[in-house]
Amino acid sequence: MIAIFFRRILVAIPVLLAVASITFFLIKIAPGGPFDADKAVSPQVLKNLNEAYNLDASNWEQYVDYMSGLLRGDLGPSFRFPGRSVSEMIATGLPVTFELAFYAILIALVMGIFSGVLAALKRNTFLDFIPMAVAMIGICVPTFLMGPLLVLIFGINLEILPVSGWGQLPGDKILPSLTLGFAYAAYIARLSRGGMLEVLNQDFIRTARAKGLTERMVVIKHAMQGGLIPVVSFLGPAIAGLLAGSFVVETIFQIPGLGRFYVEAAFNRDYTMILGTTIFFSAMIVFFNLMSDLAALWLNPRSRDVSWIILYGLTLYIDSLEIEQQCLVDLF
Repeated sequence: MIAIFFRRILVAIPVLLAVASITFFLIKIAPGGPFDADKAVSPQVLKNLNEAYNLDASNWEQYVDYMSGLLRGDLGPSFRFPGRSVSEMIATGLPVTFELAFYAILIALVMGIFSGVLAALKRNTFLDFIPMAVAMIGICVPTFLMGPLLVLIFGINLEILPVSGWGQLPGDKILPSLTLGFAYAAYIARLSRGGMLEVLNQDFIRTARAKGLTERMVVIKHAMQGGLIPVVSFLGPAIAGLLAGSFVVETIFQIPGLGRFYVEAAFNRDYTMILGTTIFFSAMIVFFNLMSDLAALWLNPRSRDVSWIILYGLTLYIDSLEIEQQCLVDLF
């Protein structure tokens, strides 16, 4: 287990360096600059600003300077918030984003596992069809549509829940958490159903039933341990996706989290903030992927195979590219 941990760390390091490099040059080819939106800036002031932030150097020199600082743990200063570093901005917004992601994954796990296990136990009945139909809706409806829809129903029409803010009014955390967690609950429900159906057909389940164990004990003690392995493997990308995808929900509900800072940085061409946030989100993907894979290996030792290292690296790279796509969408 320890050897697998260190091997996957070695795989993750070049992935993070690749993400940092690709993000840097994608930002550089995007039109505009961090000070273009400032009102009535004289050429001399603009020149001084570019010199102060090393923007007058070539792209290669800026890249080498940024990567050398990154290796020292320095994410650089924020262009739009003078006197504050990117690390300070991340530390300010991260607790709110983590809290939102925690509530969302809690909702996703409770709703998803309950629906998936129930659908597997009641296969080909309405208790199977209805949860899976709702899960398909949750997968198909994007977050930016689900949020306003919940606001319209529970905030405007029924007037039972606040529609914005975080920690300011009773119940103002419910709608953002539901919006962010609903889609992941749908994925978890389908994974739980598929995993449980596969395990329930295994010989050891028939043996447990033949020994006289109650159906409840068979499901909880024997079936769920193997049937929920796909859910455990999915938790890493899910938690990282909740953190990285929270900027939509934070923007809709006016939540002062890291995702909202990321959107503002994209609109303001705050290069260092975009880079630092993207690298941080990518590191979260690496970390939670690693934790979920180690948990899956602990539950299922048969999957301890060298080929998983290659698959792990590809998974990290693909998940990190999703962050790149979000960055491009915000920039353009």
